[in-house]
Amino acid sequence: MAHSPSRVFATLLPTADDVYKDENQSVFHRTGKQNSPHLQSNARVVEVTGCAELSCIPDRATVTITVRNSKENVNDVTNSVTRRLDYILQTLRQNDVKKENITVAKHLQREEDIFNMQAEVHVVFSNFETMQCVRSVLIEKLDKSVCVGNPHYTHSAESLNLLRRRVCLEAVDNARLKASEACCILGQALGRPLLLREEESREWTNGQDDITGTSQTLHQKAGATVVSASSRVFVTFELRPKYKNRRKL
Repeated sequence: MAHSPSRVFATLLPTADDVYKDENQSVFHRTGKQNSPHLQSNARVVEVTGCAELSCIPDRATVTITVRNSKENVNDVTNSVTRRLDYILQTLRQNDVKKENITVAKHLQREEDIFNMQAEVHVVFSNFETMQCVRSVLIEKLDKSVCVGNPHYTHSAESLNLLRRRVCLEAVDNARLKASEACCILGQALGRPLLLREEESREWTNGQDDITGTSQTLHQKAGATVVSASSRVFVTFELRPKYKNRRKL
């Protein structure tokens, strides 16, 4: 996680026309700003632009298992492929892989006097330890007619939506902390938020899914594809006096 510097704007004296800049290029002035037309010109506010950046690793892995065989008799090739396919599906059920995460496709083709049959099983795993267990069992127990593919790591829609929400909230919290620190320096108190606007939201992939390296663990391979997101927000808070005048007796 990384934070970008925030821009802070604050109104201290509604009648002041002077503009002051500090070494961080923060600006303190009256709030007759074009980007806050709904606020009164004499409002006492602090305006902050806050940024944040977060990343997440994949939470899904897809494995393709392929069964191929060729026979002179169509029943022989069908039975051969079906037996191996049943064993694959049984192994998946025993490891609590849900039915909706399994897709099976079959293809039968004849070339002269030879029947070729192929079956593909696409499995989506959310538990990488379960995936490792299933792949190990199938590779050990089945013959060369079965090919167990390497995992392809991806991000679910739920994971990406959570990342977007988290990075936006992180930017808002960063803006609030900056505004609070500015108020302490000015001897003021931070009031309620008056305006919140997300000005920019970006997503990008830091790496590519590199699953061919034999020296990497499954967790290292999962980390090869990382999605990052950034957010920049604009927040306007009320600016209140830190100490109220005591009523004279």
